[in-house]
Amino acid sequence: MNHTAPILLQLDEFMKHENINLSTLAKRAQVNVGTLSAILNGNKMLTVDHLDRLSSVMDLPEGYFYERYVQEYLSQSIPNWRRFRPFLYRCADLDKLECIKQATSLLMENLMYSPLLFEVAEDLFQKDQRAAAALLFENVANSEKQQHSERLAFCHYRLFLIRLGTDQEKNYQAAIQFEPYVERLDELDQLDALKDLGNIYRSLNQWNKVEMIANRLEHLAKTLYFTVQPKKNEKSPKPSRPLFTYIALSHLFHADVCDSQGDYEQALQFTYAYADLSWVKEDDVDTMHWKKVFLEWAQANTYVNKLLSGDASILPEYVAYIEKEKNEFISALSNIMEAANRYHFNVDDILKQFEPEISTYVNEEVTFGIYKRQFSANLFSLLLHNIAYYYLKKDNYTTGFIFLLESLEKSSIINNKRCIIKCMGLFEQYRDFASSATLISYKTLVKGVYTNEEKNLVTFFGN
Repeated sequence: MNHTAPILLQLDEFMKHENINLSTLAKRAQVNVGTLSAILNGNKMLTVDHLDRLSSVMDLPEGYFYERYVQEYLSQSIPNWRRFRPFLYRCADLDKLECIKQATSLLMENLMYSPLLFEVAEDLFQKDQRAAAALLFENVANSEKQQHSERLAFCHYRLFLIRLGTDQEKNYQAAIQFEPYVERLDELDQLDALKDLGNIYRSLNQWNKVEMIANRLEHLAKTLYFTVQPKKNEKSPKPSRPLFTYIALSHLFHADVCDSQGDYEQALQFTYAYADLSWVKEDDVDTMHWKKVFLEWAQANTYVNKLLSGDASILPEYVAYIEKEKNEFISALSNIMEAANRYHFNVDDILKQFEPEISTYVNEEVTFGIYKRQFSANLFSLLLHNIAYYYLKKDNYTTGFIFLLESLEKSSIINNKRCIIKCMGLFEQYRDFASSATLISYKTLVKGVYTNEEKNLVTFFGN
């Protein structure tokens, strides 16, 4: 078979090679024989469904002809959305991203296709076909960059969410690129956008940004919650959570900012604020769920504030909380180690108790949701550093260096420069106590850090 020949010519060659007639081919492909005859004679357009059926009969991989289909059919006539739309979905299913690029480039000269492509992009996003969705959102955003439309802002919102990953610098860049578009969104969409931005900036320790977003979120959420809103139709945007939760979340953001500044008393006041939701008017199931969630968060963060203030008496209660809430293990143990190093608490028994859990996180890939992943990856590298610091200060150099090298490796993987610098500084402080094997491992890791830095042209100015 001539693999560079037009599709129909290759089909004709296949029929001759297999010694089958049109009727037999139509039967095998489950295509109407009259339809297939019209396609072969050039009197009817070949659809992507026909193409998939014929490719299967020819025992070719799915999507085998897609590049040629764009050239021979989609680009040779006035764009027909009824042909483009199913083609885009099939390309997304098969991860044929280059074909999506080629097809959408044929549409973007006409702005009438922008809302249609946006609908497909959003559908693909909801189906978690993020790479394909990103290509469409990017095309729509580029076509509407002079329009200052709400759709343009929403495309940038989706691109922000799609770009988030484990690389801290790339997350920071994604956040600052999206931030200018937030206020162009519908007010209800702004609530989730501010929530998402705030969570990412928290994971990056960008506390000035978190404080700014907390203020904006509190003002907008209170305005929407305490002002009677006109009824909207079903297609109107809706926040992902009940309105009151965004007010509570703004207080949580404020509390985190105070924690970062060492103002634990003020952090407690904000914590009490989102714990007391007696002012909430609704009493439906969703409301009761979120009230319970914020109350649980407030309980945990009350422990944190007291612990970081130097109150060691809270440790037994906090450990009992960790045993019950396994999902909070990383953040909770991080808080314990920070307090232990700051106030010289002895937490040997606690580290011994949670040794299996620590080992699991070191050696296995633990799955989290999108924001939990940001916090956990960042916090875990810092947790390992703080455990290393704890042991090194106690002259337990063997264990200390094991944790320190693990922290450096994890920090390098997620490109967390703040923790990388802390690890390198701590290593240099105790270098004289490192074994030759430890020095070799350290040198290898540092070389990897520098290699990664040379490839990365983005600079992240973390706190």
